Amino acid sequence: MQLEPLTHPFPTINKIFADIQFVHVSNAVIAFIFAASAPVAIILGVGTKGGLSEFDMASWIFGAFALNGIIGIIVSITYRQPLVFFWTISGTVLVGPALEHLTFPEVIGAFYGTAILLLVLGLTGWVKRIMAILPMPIIMAMVAAVFLQFSLNWIKAIGENPWIAVPMTFAFVLLSLNGQLSRRIPPMIGVLVVGVIMVVLTGSFDLVGNLDLSITKPKIYMPIFSWAAIFELVVPLAVTVLAAQNAQGIAILRKNKHNPPINSITAVCGGASLITALFGAVSTCLTGPVNAILSSSGKIHQQYTAAIVICSLAILFGIYAPLFTKLMLATPSAFIATLAGLALLRVLQTSFKDSFGGSFTLGALISFLVTIVDQSIFNIGAPFWGLVCGFFTSWLLEREDFKKM
Repeated sequence: MQLEPLTHPFPTINKIFADIQFVHVSNAVIAFIFAASAPVAIILGVGTKGGLSEFDMASWIFGAFALNGIIGIIVSITYRQPLVFFWTISGTVLVGPALEHLTFPEVIGAFYGTAILLLVLGLTGWVKRIMAILPMPIIMAMVAAVFLQFSLNWIKAIGENPWIAVPMTFAFVLLSLNGQLSRRIPPMIGVLVVGVIMVVLTGSFDLVGNLDLSITKPKIYMPIFSWAAIFELVVPLAVTVLAAQNAQGIAILRKNKHNPPINSITAVCGGASLITALFGAVSTCLTGPVNAILSSSGKIHQQYTAAIVICSLAILFGIYAPLFTKLMLATPSAFIATLAGLALLRVLQTSFKDSFGGSFTLGALISFLVTIVDQSIFNIGAPFWGLVCGFFTSWLLEREDFKKM
């Protein structure tokens, strides 16, 4: 096996609590709100269109949050860095059309096939060799294109719902102007507080029906292994995990001075996917935006505690999925868009700098353009094609840069 060595010694409970700082908690809360809002809406939209029942979707959310939350805590403590695993959002979108002509058990069978493929790639070390030949500027250009949409949604929110977006933005600017103040009150916490106040004052909280306080009752599914589902979904799902999701998270963690264990991450995605598929959840991945927020501030050696906090919130969310999903979907879109856009603003800035500040600039530009178009080909998402087109552009036209790697 080619798994990276564990980080010893493991922290004690007292050490973990001592390492948790206010900035880590605030980053975890912001990242959790991001993960539990629009991405959950995508699951609900895909599930509803695909004919899944409310219980099917609740079970899916349980697996995606609660089980991956447990795994994220273990891996983050093991490697002493923020390594949060949720589910592939682009893979969820791929599942939508498949549910129109495949049964849910057949799709789940493809989830198992994807899990085995990821597990093999991680255990053999093949994925690390593939990542090693991809120039970082091309990867970061793909990341920039993905994250750009969040910033654009924030700008749109200012025009569409200024009563919420403008005060939140003003709070971010005000708290960022004063270094001493921002250390006491992290800008994103100020943004969150102001946003909640404005949502209440404007009466924008649109709760439909009564709150459901019941605990999720996950279903256990028996998969059906269909060649049609395997050929249609296994490779595209694996690509979305590796190229559209994991590549983002790994690149960002590296830029934030961490050393993410690529083989272990891939193997964990495969092993976790075998477990979550049992409850009908799509393949597990290393999340890009969430880990970007968690590693954006605070002392580097303590940032693993932010992962523990968000994973704990994810476990609660999975257990009480009906309640929290209803609450999240009741918040106005401008609140979520502004929160996510501002949280990822610095990450986007760094991504552009790393993409176009040195070598492989033409390949990075092509990677950025192909990704931002967001056009899937053969049911494989644009981030993958952005990496492919960027790599071959540099291979043909920027050969000198490869010699410097």
